[in-house]
Amino acid sequence: MLQATHFHPVLEIASAALLGSKPNCLQALFRKQPVEHLATGQSLFFEGDAAKHLFEVVKGNLRIFRIISDGRRVITGFLHAGDIVGVSLKNHYLYSAEAVTDTKVRRFSRKAFEAEISNSPELRPEVFARLRDEMAAAQDQMVLLSCKDAEERLCSFLLKQLRRDPGHCRSNAIVELPMTRLDMADYLGLTIETVSRTMTKLTNKGVLMAAGRHCVRIMKYATLVQLSGDHDEYDSDESGLIAYAGRQRQDPEMTKARMPGGVSHK
Repeated sequence: MLQATHFHPVLEIASAALLGSKPNCLQALFRKQPVEHLATGQSLFFEGDAAKHLFEVVKGNLRIFRIISDGRRVITGFLHAGDIVGVSLKNHYLYSAEAVTDTKVRRFSRKAFEAEISNSPELRPEVFARLRDEMAAAQDQMVLLSCKDAEERLCSFLLKQLRRDPGHCRSNAIVELPMTRLDMADYLGLTIETVSRTMTKLTNKGVLMAAGRHCVRIMKYATLVQLSGDHDEYDSDESGLIAYAGRQRQDPEMTKARMPGGVSHK
């Protein structure tokens, strides 16, 4: 998975040349490419397809996922406007990508991309930075699924969505959740019932409240950080902290959720 910051060969290279001067960022490579539209639920590519292109999300949201051997879906990430899909891939896509909402993307051929990177030393640090971010995200996901209980997982997920805009990391901020509860469950390794129950628990604690069909309002940001288990990111300016002594509590469904592949559904 890659987060934002995730033809005919002769025509592709010629198209890249039309960009003029060397691009100073990866998004510049996509700027001259036509915009493609995906309806909600439409696939961009499938796991196992030849990875001939990279994609930039222009507008909307994608979910990337794999189907494990027993047919269950494991969502490994969500991509948003500005994210680029496929920088770390080589021959085949390791996952499927599908539109969560009506989405616009631009594509750029891998062959032309590799030629641009080879000829533009200015772009290489950004490529490496994105690869580092992808590795860090994968490690965060392993910790999320192997070490955290349901409440910690959901709080960590809400914080991750909130921190896409650093200026909103505060109380009274709005978190947009365009994905379904099933998407959240498949990402967090929980059941839909556990996600809904945990959202209700956080609402009853006054940590968040509904703010529309696909939004929640964070009422106590520092409490959300504390409940996520990420205590090193605790904001001491937030008042009204809830003492959290329940880390040893185990949701009955968590035992199932911690199996390899990380997902359990009733």
